[in-house]
Amino acid sequence: MNILFINSASRGFGGNERSITMVANMLSISNNTVFAYRKDEIGAHARMPRYRLPFIFEGDIYTIARLVRIVKKHRIDIIIPSKRKDYAIAGIVSRICGIRNILWLGIIRPLENTSINRIIYDKLADGIIVNAQEIKKQLLKTGWIPEKKIKVLYRGIDSAALDKVIEQSVRPAGPTMKITAMGRLTAIKSYDLLLKALGILFTTTPEADIQVTILGEGNERSRLEHQAKQLGIEKHLSMPGFSSNPYPTLATSDVFVMTSTIEGLSTALVEAMYLKNAPVSTYGGGGVCEIITDGRNGFLFNHGDEETLASVLRKLYLEPGLRHRMAEAAQESVKEQYSAEKVKEEMTAFCQQVMNR
Repeated sequence: MNILFINSASRGFGGNERSITMVANMLSISNNTVFAYRKDEIGAHARMPRYRLPFIFEGDIYTIARLVRIVKKHRIDIIIPSKRKDYAIAGIVSRICGIRNILWLGIIRPLENTSINRIIYDKLADGIIVNAQEIKKQLLKTGWIPEKKIKVLYRGIDSAALDKVIEQSVRPAGPTMKITAMGRLTAIKSYDLLLKALGILFTTTPEADIQVTILGEGNERSRLEHQAKQLGIEKHLSMPGFSSNPYPTLATSDVFVMTSTIEGLSTALVEAMYLKNAPVSTYGGGGVCEIITDGRNGFLFNHGDEETLASVLRKLYLEPGLRHRMAEAAQESVKEQYSAEKVKEEMTAFCQQVMNR
């Protein structure tokens, strides 16, 4: 198969970008793959023929024309777009060239019954890959996306690369509990919820030796910094910005916190669990329940419940043994289900199925 992957992200190398480039690189070993992107910080991670394009908007004629030429030059069979803007562009190109179009969807997004959505997600899409059963359920609720089009494919992790990070990292000795959160500093990530919980925790347990690192950049930075000062927790908080290589930080962290209002199944969460972080997460729309069983390999809480989050973090701090057991269980739970080889096999099989349909 000849496959064209598309990612038009305008900034950062987040979970979606890491997932799509990892899968593209894996499939390039046994297939002819090509990568089209918007920003060099994303394209630089693709180990295959690649093209930088503007991706200005959904009907960008120049980008569409370039993609048509790329499809013909490389005799592409399948296009796999991975951002909302890409879906329409890839759909148009696929119909012009008479090839298949498989959407890569990584977040729960209820779809309104509009003519535009019907065209993009049904008429122009031959398949849809999602990373959680909950996302599939949401898509089926539309009533107009056939179940046969949807494939639940858990996004893999590069365990070989993460194992090297583990070998090269040494968790610092001492009583300090290190908490990490990661993702763009936007409202949907709800980092203010984490800060409120920390404010409660340090009020009730002022002696707690806890350091928190939030990796990411975005328009919420100034508000979050101001909030941290108001809560009097700024000395416990570090916000170093976006990191193209967050793994050394995660490998020396004890707890990973995800406070998003809505998620599919976060790549950052899976990677943090593999790197032996005890995970604490909101239900985030339900997808996270497919990887975390509350009290067995992590903790779950309702979005907006900062009291419960503070209580869980306090418990993990006061009971290091519990923290370590949760971290071990977290790693074990993702080792097999999210292996890169398993993702490669399932992805290849679904692409072939779509081509044969």
